[in-house]
Amino acid sequence: MKPSTMGPSVKADADRLADFVIFTQRSCILNLSAELNKGNVSFPQFFLLAYLSSEDYLTMSDIAKKMGHSTAAATGLVDRLENLAYVERLHAAEDRRKIMVRITTKGVELVAKMRKEIANDLVAILADMDEDEADTVEHTKRAIKGRVIS
Repeated sequence: MKPSTMGPSVKADADRLADFVIFTQRSCILNLSAELNKGNVSFPQFFLLAYLSSEDYLTMSDIAKKMGHSTAAATGLVDRLENLAYVERLHAAEDRRKIMVRITTKGVELVAKMRKEIANDLVAILADMDEDEADTVEHTKRAIKGRVIS
């Protein structure tokens, strides 16, 4: 649906949702930033760890594609995470030139801790919502259900 064909209710919901996203994002990012800084992890590094936490492994080209980086930049990202013991590199059995990157237990623990922190922030934010705000979030949740974020 194009913005010009949306009704006033959808536009109003979108405006309220935009405010919600801005507010929650600010809150979550501030807390996330403070926690990640303790472990010397950047946002791109954390996002890579989050991707890796839901996969057995990713190749360097997979990482570059998901992160929107060149393969060389992805290699640098992995180097730093490997030095911090959050990921490990493995060689593919069928082709030793193929490098697979896998998250370590330490990396999984960091992602789980950050997800918990984000969820706690969201609980506090959602608990303070009025009925209109809660309806907007519920409407949006239904609208995006089933869509996959790549």
